[in-house]
Amino acid sequence: MKHNIKVTIILLAMFIVAQLIGLFIVNFYLQEENTLPYGFDQREQIQQTPNFYSQFLISLVISLVIAIILVFFLMRIKSTFIMRLWFFIVISLALGIAFNIFGIKLGLAYPGAIALVVGIVLAYFKIFRRNIIIHNLTELLIYPAIAAIFVTMLNLTTVIILLLIISAYDIWAVWKSGIMQKMAGFQINTLGIFGGFFIPYASKKIKDKIKLLKLKYKNKKEIPQTVLKRNKIKVNLAILGGGDVVFPIIAAGVVLKSFNNIYSSLAVVLFASLALLYLFAFGKKGKPYPAMPYLTVGIYLGMIIGWLITKI
Repeated sequence: MKHNIKVTIILLAMFIVAQLIGLFIVNFYLQEENTLPYGFDQREQIQQTPNFYSQFLISLVISLVIAIILVFFLMRIKSTFIMRLWFFIVISLALGIAFNIFGIKLGLAYPGAIALVVGIVLAYFKIFRRNIIIHNLTELLIYPAIAAIFVTMLNLTTVIILLLIISAYDIWAVWKSGIMQKMAGFQINTLGIFGGFFIPYASKKIKDKIKLLKLKYKNKKEIPQTVLKRNKIKVNLAILGGGDVVFPIIAAGVVLKSFNNIYSSLAVVLFASLALLYLFAFGKKGKPYPAMPYLTVGIYLGMIIGWLITKI
């Protein structure tokens, strides 16, 4: 098993909750009367542009390649300010999209502006006043909101192709080049930010040691790193990248849009969750795995079951 049972259950539960929140947010913005705020709604352009979906897929793949190259360049020059600013803007807008729904449902004036202010405040605490609870709670809203943008711009064919491309990249990035591990390490160790779910955990023996050290260094903000190394304090990290969370939501959202059937989209969520559970159950502890190939198989099975549901 990749992680202990308790951590596995928590990580899987957060994944499922994010998927369900994602379906709620996606379904809200799929309604004709509800538009995405901050200029992200492209429905008019989609209707006016022939072959929009295929054109968007090509531009999306090119954009992802450019973004990866840019991230590595910024890592190379150690430009933490630009990367933190990048995270801050993306997180603020994503949370704004999520909270905009509550503003609309409550009938508030300028719901988008109010939601963006809330998003900016939460993004500030997430990035500059780091807290594991705030981090994971905001992640539950960030990826559903990002998915809501992409669902409107993809159809079944393009999302199937996109999942294949992302899975191939994930295999290369984790098992061949190790790029994914380098990016995760840079985010966690240098930026102090991680795009995805993040759960630190330790054995009972290590936890007892940490408690004693906290009492000893209670007048300091944190235990010195030299002390942690000397006492051989090793904390394990259970992480699930943001891409592994957002792409299943996008797939389930596109199925919902295409079939107009909530049970079909829930089938995608179910089989994606089972695929992730399989990875957690049979993955070896300490060994990195690309999650997207496993999730993609689960998503495809969910799509087939979802299609069959529409035929019943």
